[in-house]
Amino acid sequence: MTAWAQSLIRISNYEVETLQKRLAEITARRASTEMRLAVLDAEVEIERERARADAEAAMLLQGYLHGWKLRKGAAEADLTVLDHEEEGARDALTGAFEELKKFEHVAELTRLNAVIAAGKRETAAFDELGLRRRAG
Repeated sequence: MTAWAQSLIRISNYEVETLQKRLAEITARRASTEMRLAVLDAEVEIERERARADAEAAMLLQGYLHGWKLRKGAAEADLTVLDHEEEGARDALTGAFEELKKFEHVAELTRLNAVIAAGKRETAAFDELGLRRRAG
């Protein structure tokens, strides 16, 4: 394999690895955001139970619910942004894999062509040797 092909493959591998790390980071942030939503849902249920049992908590429930809706809306907006970010990262990773495979294919074709050319040279040398033996 030629040096240029090795360099292109090495660069493509680096790009794939970088995009895989980015996708893993996005997935971790997504899981954290989903956990935050689950915690918010659990907290609102706890507050509703407390409001049923305590009159003072019942008076404060509307204010809590307002704040809860704002926090939940922010978390859902974050989740939407992460969905788009994840989609973009997956598309970029797919493109990087395709580029890597193209470079690997070109490098393999180059190697095979070199093997074929060496075989042809060897055959030509043997043919020439055979002709010299006949003639000589």
